[in-house]
Amino acid sequence: MARIYLGLGSNLGDKEAYILQAISLIEKQIGPIVARSVFFVSEPWGFKSDNSFLNACVAAETAIGPNGCLSCLKGIEKALGRPDRASGEYKDRVIDLDILFYNDLVLEDAFLTIPHPLLHKRIFVLSPLAEIAPDLIHPILKKTIMELLSALNGQS
Repeated sequence: MARIYLGLGSNLGDKEAYILQAISLIEKQIGPIVARSVFFVSEPWGFKSDNSFLNACVAAETAIGPNGCLSCLKGIEKALGRPDRASGEYKDRVIDLDILFYNDLVLEDAFLTIPHPLLHKRIFVLSPLAEIAPDLIHPILKKTIMELLSALNGQS
């Protein structure tokens, strides 16, 4: 079994309901949730919008490989009403699901990069992640999540 850490966000509609539905589907399709953060409110990152985000992180145990997990997450996003991300640009969305870590795996292929390449720059990811895994070590940066969060907080 592997431990996977996921970031969840929504900035349209009933944000809390979308995240809770996603968590339920993650548990059914990927594996049991072993930790869940509270919800954090954040401003959009990388684009302009009048809609704030609701964010959370979960940890799950899974027997599915990383690319299989990505496929499941894309299916969950689609089931909850997110259109395909063809353009690659950031925009408002009912749900956004990202793989942050998969054990201590370092992976970069055409479809997936683990750890998530921007997580250390995003307070809306680090804050909920630090709640559930403060001592988790980033396998590339060799710092704990709490250290990454403290560094980011020091810059703002």
